[in-house]
Amino acid sequence: MTQPAAAPAGSRFVHRYELDPTRPRVTAALRDAGVRALLPAVAWWAVVVASGLVIVHVLDGFRAEDAVDRWFEHHRTGALTTVSAVFSTIGSTPYAIGVCVLVALLVLWWTRQWWFAVVAPLALSLQAMVFATAATVVGRERPDVVKLDDSPPTSSFPSGHTSASSALYFTVALVAQRIRHDGLRRTVTVVALLIPFCVATARLYRGMHAPLDVTFGLLNGTVCMVLAWGYLRRDVRVQQPQGTQTRSAAGRTVTSSTADGSITSPST
Repeated sequence: MTQPAAAPAGSRFVHRYELDPTRPRVTAALRDAGVRALLPAVAWWAVVVASGLVIVHVLDGFRAEDAVDRWFEHHRTGALTTVSAVFSTIGSTPYAIGVCVLVALLVLWWTRQWWFAVVAPLALSLQAMVFATAATVVGRERPDVVKLDDSPPTSSFPSGHTSASSALYFTVALVAQRIRHDGLRRTVTVVALLIPFCVATARLYRGMHAPLDVTFGLLNGTVCMVLAWGYLRRDVRVQQPQGTQTRSAAGRTVTSSTADGSITSPST
């Protein structure tokens, strides 16, 4: 008799909506979202705010970062300014919301799972809640360089553009793991992972943020993406994904070839 091998925890997390595609009750999904996503996001908000207040009031704004912003300011060119404007727009709120709606609709059409389709909107909403309120409380001033965009002067920490793009496109990278075509899956994954870093660099280049601002923007988006991806309890003990190897009782390696990409593993 074949004994299924437990899949790595990371694989279980990435494929959790494939491993357990059962439809949850709306009330159960809402409860899980509150307990597993919203409450941890509040705790994360406290960490972000505390970090920002330390930077502003204890470290006196951490002026050592000024050299980085001045370096970007001194190396501006027409071409780089145009490229930075593109990536800055990609991280803007209207653009992020538009892409998020498209992603949610595509996932809903692709999987017919509304509880999976809401992951990207949830990630974007969580990061927005943390970013907007933290920026108001911290009130860090923007770098003392010529700025290429118009924004409130005391909403530098954390970077909202970087936060939004991280939450959204890191979620897209996880969704892309369901793509069966290797080349397409890898391409979408790499592009989605690179976009937030390009947005962060663009915000530094345009004089809108200091390095710690975009660093915490990346962290905020990543944390909120993880919380959103795991918001719903899933039982992932049922099946095993295509190509997963297990060891039989006779000691032979057996390769699974299921069509839906499920993994035999404990519940997470």
